[in-house]
Amino acid sequence: MDLGIKGRWAVVCAASKGLGKGCALALAREGVNLAINARDAATLAATAAQLRELGVEVREVVGDISQPDVRAALIAACPQVDILVNNAGGPPPGDFRDWEREDWLRALELNMLTPIELIKATIDGMAERGFGRIVNITSGAVKAPIDVLGLSNGARSGLTGFVAGLARQPRVAGHNVTINGLLPGSFDTDRLRSGIQRAAQLGGHDESELADAEKRAIPAGRFGSAEEFGAFCAFLCSAHAGYLTGQNLLLDGGAYPGTF
Repeated sequence: MDLGIKGRWAVVCAASKGLGKGCALALAREGVNLAINARDAATLAATAAQLRELGVEVREVVGDISQPDVRAALIAACPQVDILVNNAGGPPPGDFRDWEREDWLRALELNMLTPIELIKATIDGMAERGFGRIVNITSGAVKAPIDVLGLSNGARSGLTGFVAGLARQPRVAGHNVTINGLLPGSFDTDRLRSGIQRAAQLGGHDESELADAEKRAIPAGRFGSAEEFGAFCAFLCSAHAGYLTGQNLLLDGGAYPGTF
């Protein structure tokens, strides 16, 4: 299927590896030009080189996306922003009794306020041009909170609530601009592998056995891949997805047990 977005420009955050890279690769395969961001310059450069091999223009902006100057540089790297993929690593797990005010503010800054600022900087231009696709990569914990991820649960749920109202405004939805959330479950990324490694060390378990146990708890019997996540993201960004907005789509191999 031709997604109808060849030649458009996309901003993809945290694009050097993992789910962000999966999204950037899927968009590049559809002929979308990219402005990509990550903190590590070497990893970002390697990803940019891989993307350029697909025949698209790629511009790199290194830095912490929660900083205003980095956001401004990323937006300025595009002639126009047709597609925005918000993505950032989640805050660390823990017990809320151990968190200070600064921990909460950092989580809110990275996982709620930064995506909102990027949306604010791009959405009116999208509406004026009559096309815009915004995808927020959040977490399956938005739908089924995880007790040790309180910082992430709170910040990402705040973003989700904000978007629920914004996506339905006539000057947004009525101008072919969509905003949706992608909620990943367990995907085979560096973050997941490091989490398993940490859990194995803390519990005195074998790492591979712990990973196998997690896979058995997923009806699909496996972890997801960044490639399939990216393909789903690319469809949400396509010309064919204009009637889908304000939704939160869970990709978890069937792990969530509810009907709704």
